[in-house]
Amino acid sequence: MRFMVMMKATPDSEAGTPPKPEDIAAALAFHEEMVRAGILLAADGLKPSSTGLRLRFSGNDRTVIDGPFAETKELVAGYWIVEVASLEEAVEWFTRWPNTQGEGFEIEIRPFLEPEDMGDALTPEQREHIARMEATAAEQHG
Repeated sequence: MRFMVMMKATPDSEAGTPPKPEDIAAALAFHEEMVRAGILLAADGLKPSSTGLRLRFSGNDRTVIDGPFAETKELVAGYWIVEVASLEEAVEWFTRWPNTQGEGFEIEIRPFLEPEDMGDALTPEQREHIARMEATAAEQHG
């Protein structure tokens, strides 16, 4: 199963405060463990919300809302994509994250919605279309 694991923002991440070298070393060691285990598909940090924006949809109208955004606890500061056997295995891995972010820091773990989760709502043609798009994207980005 694939999971998106999201690191919630903190006041420091929203301020753009870089981590300490020893915190980076601890994070790299954790990532290296996941790479050796063959479960890490992707991992990246995100710049503060002040560098981004939101698009609000209302019917055919689109509104651009510039950051920063007020609710730090609702923001994502980084993410991992992992492939493990179960939610329990994902939890087992991420309880080992070296928390250098402080008290109250949160990580959210959510499974990806896969085509098989869609049941009959996804036609066989749409399933084939998705498979072709995924294959093309994999070729493009190797």
